[in-house]
Amino acid sequence: MSDKRLTFKKRLHILKHHYRDKKMAPAFNAIHTFLFSPDDTTHSGAHVRGADDLKRTMNMVIMALIPVLLFSMFNAGYQYYAAIDVANNVSREFSLWENFLTWDNFWIGIIKVLPLVVVSYGVGLLVEFIFAIIKGHEVEEGYLVTGMLVPLIVPIDTPLWMLAVAVVFGVVIGKEVFGGTGMNILNPALTIRAFLFFAYPTWMSGDKVWVYQAVERTGTPDAISGETVLGALAQNHLAELNYSVSDMFFGFIPGSVGETSTFLILLGGLFLIYTKIASWRIMVSAVIGSLVMGYIFNLVVDLGVISEASNFYGLMSFEYWKHLLVGGLAFGIVYMATDPVTGSQTNNGKWIYGFFIGFMSVMIRVFNPAYPEGVFLAILLMNVFAPTIDHYVVKANINKRLKRFKNATILPKDSDSRAEELKAETI
Repeated sequence: MSDKRLTFKKRLHILKHHYRDKKMAPAFNAIHTFLFSPDDTTHSGAHVRGADDLKRTMNMVIMALIPVLLFSMFNAGYQYYAAIDVANNVSREFSLWENFLTWDNFWIGIIKVLPLVVVSYGVGLLVEFIFAIIKGHEVEEGYLVTGMLVPLIVPIDTPLWMLAVAVVFGVVIGKEVFGGTGMNILNPALTIRAFLFFAYPTWMSGDKVWVYQAVERTGTPDAISGETVLGALAQNHLAELNYSVSDMFFGFIPGSVGETSTFLILLGGLFLIYTKIASWRIMVSAVIGSLVMGYIFNLVVDLGVISEASNFYGLMSFEYWKHLLVGGLAFGIVYMATDPVTGSQTNNGKWIYGFFIGFMSVMIRVFNPAYPEGVFLAILLMNVFAPTIDHYVVKANINKRLKRFKNATILPKDSDSRAEELKAETI
């Protein structure tokens, strides 16, 4: 066959075999397998065939994140213009078609959100390629999801150089030092977020970083506020909360880029459960844990244990079920707590793991006013304890089976038939 008649896919297959033993082979193979399915086939032995692989899993999660990303791009502009109207004492009534799904709003999303996505993927994949070439292994698809998660969990005005530094740290320290995809004990996206918070705290908290240009306008006649619901509650500014339950549920509030729309996050969670990508046990138990902790705080307020003068009154008095509608709690539960690598692996362990994520998320919100969003820290903490949880769950199961085995193998001396029955049950 003439070279001119070769398809693009066939040419790539030929080049792949040509570069098989070269130093740059992992980088070329990564590009090749990203575009097409590998042409390698097995020729002997029995093999289990399945439609699911790492690439499919990553693609399913990204598909669940796309609606959140698109919404965040419109919401970035909407919050910007809404903050300007508030600063100018202009009354603003929400209209989906007139002042939300507009080109002006989307354009702000393009110039602010898309660069975060590009830097996240560009820097992260570059580090992955470098490690693959140095260590001589194939580039895994694990960062495809991490690269999408990172820009959705940071403030919109995060400097790009700052994000790049954090991504390098998160990929190297959070994943590669442990052996790469599937070997890390901490969620890489949350490792990046934690690095940003502790290295650059003024850019990750406060009432200015959540709305476009709020930081630049500080101290000028055109200053605007970007205070979030949790920020207002942490400072006991309950009277300043002008957001309805509908606003909080559908996401028309300020916050990290992709964490605001509980509605779209819920749809994404249902999609991941339907495709069997994420564990429903972790999601349900995390929701239960957050509701329990929130209800306990509400009970403390109702019993008069603390007064309105307390620094914790605002968040403690916040209705327990509303904690799921604000901040990054819902986003963290659906897209981060369910990470199959860093989460608990046993079914019973997933219930324990998820419950404590929700429980501690609300606890950190209340008792750490300087950082009222606690879900990311709670997930990282439970990432560390997930192997321990699984260890004791498996140990308890083994002890239970040993006890059953011991009882089943006590053979009665006077009944051969009964002995045979017990042996059969033991087997």
